[in-house]
Amino acid sequence: MNAILESALIIAAADPVDHVVNHKFWTVNGYWIWSGHLGNLLLAAIIVVAGGLWFAKQVETGPESQGNDRFLTKNRFAHMIEALAVYLRDEMVQPLLHERTERFMPFLWTLFFFILVNNLLGLVPILDMIHLISPDLKKAHAAPFGGTPTQNLAITAALALFSVVVFNIAGIKELGIKGYLEHQTGGLPLGNPLLWPVVALVFIIEVAGNLLIKPIALAIRLFANMTAGHILVATLFGFVGAGVELGGLAGTTVSAVSFVGAIAIYFLEIFVAFLQAFVFMFLTTVFISLLSHHGDEHEHHDSSVAHA
Repeated sequence: MNAILESALIIAAADPVDHVVNHKFWTVNGYWIWSGHLGNLLLAAIIVVAGGLWFAKQVETGPESQGNDRFLTKNRFAHMIEALAVYLRDEMVQPLLHERTERFMPFLWTLFFFILVNNLLGLVPILDMIHLISPDLKKAHAAPFGGTPTQNLAITAALALFSVVVFNIAGIKELGIKGYLEHQTGGLPLGNPLLWPVVALVFIIEVAGNLLIKPIALAIRLFANMTAGHILVATLFGFVGAGVELGGLAGTTVSAVSFVGAIAIYFLEIFVAFLQAFVFMFLTTVFISLLSHHGDEHEHHDSSVAHA
C-alpha cells in the first residue's frame, strides 16, 4: 500500500509537461514507430467507428409492427448524441452551406466527434496508470497509450491538412477552376492594367490564406488550448502531491486548495474539449462556405428585400 501511495505521489509531483507530451514506445533505428499519442489515436478511431455503428442501430427506424415507436431513438445516450448531431447540422452548418449541408455533414460530424474523443481521452489518466503499473516504462519515458493526441502539433496539423484539402477542393468544385482563381483576387477588376500589381498582391495573400494561414490557425488553436489546460490540471495535481509530502497544516491547506482548483479546472477542460472540437468543425464549415457563389446569395438576398 505504501509503495502504491509513493508511486502516486511521484506521478503527481512529476513535471506537468510530462503528462501531455508524446511518449515513445517502439523505435527502430531512432524512428518512432509507436508512441502513446499514436495509441490514443487508434483508440479514438475505434471508439468513433464502433460508437458510430452502435449509434446507427439505436436511431434506425424499426419495423412497422412497432407503430410510431419505430421512429424513436432506442437509448438515452444515443438520443443525446442525436440531439447534438442534429444541432450541429441544423443550427451551425445549414445556415452556412445551405443545399450543400448533407454533402458535407459526414465529414464534419466525423471531424467533430474524432477531435472530441481525442480531447476527452487526454483527460483520462491512461499514461499515469500505465506508469503506476510499470515503473520501468516511467523511467524510460515510454508508454503504448496515453497523453493528449490533440496536444501534438503534428497531429493537429494533419487534421488541419484534411480540412484545407476538403474546403479547397469543395471551392474548386463549386466555382470551377476559373471561378476559384478569380475568387482569389478578392473581386478586383482584371481589365485595368494599372490594378494588376494590386491584383497580384491580393491573389498571393488569398492563396496563402487558403493554403497556409487558415490550416496553421486551425492547428495551433487546437494545439495551444489543449496543451495549456492539461498542463494547468497537471500542475495543480502536482501541488496536491507536494502538499501531501510537506505534511502539517500548511501541506494540508496546499493540497486541499490545489485539489479543489484541479477539479474545477478539470470540469472546465471537459467543456473546452467540446468547445475546441466545435470550433475546429465550425471554422472548417466557414472556410467551405467562403469558397462559394457569394454573388448569387447577394442577388437572392437583394431580391428578397425588394419583394418585402
